[in-house]
Amino acid sequence: MNVHGAQLQEGSGEDRLFITDRAVVVLDGATSHDPDYPSAHEYVDTLGYELCGRLTSSSGLSDVLAAAIESTAERLCLRPGGRAPSSTVAIIRTDADTVETLILGDSPAIIGCTDGTQDIISDERLDSLDFPESQSYREHLKAGHGYDSDHFAVLRSLQLKQRQRRNKHHGYWIAEADPEAAQHSIVRQYPADRVNWAILATDGAVDPLTPLRIAWAEVARLDDHGLAQLLGRTHQWEAETDPDGVQLPRSKRHDDKTIAVVRLAKSD
Repeated sequence: MNVHGAQLQEGSGEDRLFITDRAVVVLDGATSHDPDYPSAHEYVDTLGYELCGRLTSSSGLSDVLAAAIESTAERLCLRPGGRAPSSTVAIIRTDADTVETLILGDSPAIIGCTDGTQDIISDERLDSLDFPESQSYREHLKAGHGYDSDHFAVLRSLQLKQRQRRNKHHGYWIAEADPEAAQHSIVRQYPADRVNWAILATDGAVDPLTPLRIAWAEVARLDDHGLAQLLGRTHQWEAETDPDGVQLPRSKRHDDKTIAVVRLAKSD
């Protein structure tokens, strides 16, 4: 496989991109809007290290992630339901016959198939909880009030409610301190000869692509330089065209942005 990637770290700097011989991992550590809550920096560094050391095994991706979460929690002395940081997880792993992908949280995977179709794999469980605060902060931005103190007060309230539903049935699942969350990942497998390319990205990179009308097939053709330019273009759009989140309501003006394109080497 050939991998191209780019990152544009913003205020939180909690995105991570890891590349091994057979796999690519993208993590998006959750930014806390509560200053007393720990950041996800150390968590995503440790989880990425634990994942990369296990992805060469024959274990399924859910089991690999479960073991990595368990080891990360032990190393960082984290307990489920406590004040543990969390992260989305997106993985692509390839071998001669198979392309596997796993996602947990809102960092999607996009599979470009040889027949020209695309399979967009996303995790909507957090959004489906539909807390009133989620709609409230978006309406606040659409009304033109921008990123003021009221906006962040609503986000703090929203995050508190979300944490109460984290890694619970009838809630949502995310990488944190409970390895059971990995068994609720969304996993797909494809015959390798059916896949041309795959993309992993964090939501900060994905969301601005829609208003900019950038198609996944276009993204899949980019190299490292082109992907870096793309992320710079999305940042510029946020800063100059939609600085107050009116067109694209989002939790903050600029989020961390990470994207990776995997192209499968085809044999003759």
